[in-house]
Amino acid sequence: MEGKIHSVFAGGTVDGPGIRFVIFVKGCPLRCKYCHNPDTWTFDNSIKYTPEEIVNEALKYRGYFKTGGGVTISGGEPLLQIDFVIEVFKLLKKNNVHTALDTSGIIFDDSNLELMNKFDELIKYTDLVLLDIKHIDNNEHIKLTGKSNENILKFAKYLSDNNIHMWIRHVLVPTITLNDEYLIKTKEFIDTLKTVDKIEVLPYHTMGIVKYNNLGISYPLEGINPPTKDEVRHAKYLLGVIKDVA
Repeated sequence: MEGKIHSVFAGGTVDGPGIRFVIFVKGCPLRCKYCHNPDTWTFDNSIKYTPEEIVNEALKYRGYFKTGGGVTISGGEPLLQIDFVIEVFKLLKKNNVHTALDTSGIIFDDSNLELMNKFDELIKYTDLVLLDIKHIDNNEHIKLTGKSNENILKFAKYLSDNNIHMWIRHVLVPTITLNDEYLIKTKEFIDTLKTVDKIEVLPYHTMGIVKYNNLGISYPLEGINPPTKDEVRHAKYLLGVIKDVA
């Protein structure tokens, strides 16, 4: 078995608790308009690693993990390579390393018994899921990503029902997710989950534009500026991250 990897980064501080070794995999079924890693969409130009190889690489940095860190698998969409993720996490837990999965949950499908058996296996070795909720409104989610949010919300419920800790991530984009009605509905949904430890509001940025240019892809959000500090603070208030906007 080999994983299709985009890159690795030792010393990550924004992909879970502590200092982490982050594995960025290739492949994603979503086409989020604000995506800043379009170079991870396909499996082209992948670096191949076996689970053992990537874990051995990660363990070189286990001194970092004393900070409460560990290993995060991000993407792309890691769950497109769920068998690989399972094997990597299994090996990491044998070495007492904290595991985190950064995912949209888009491939979750509770009607697929074979796939659900894999999810049940995966969560045995998963300490934390960083779950991206792209948009709470299904129609708007389809406009934003090209896919429905139905499986994503079901995945959140599945994690909650199985007592898997979550950090919810939500990208704040003016004209798209920067909307009081949608933010309130997002908070109402999060409140139905019992294992959410943290909500992260990620302000939209334009740093990925250069990658679109290099790949010859038109940038979908041309002309949309990042949210202001006041707008970010207001969103954090509506999502319950902070108690006031003063």
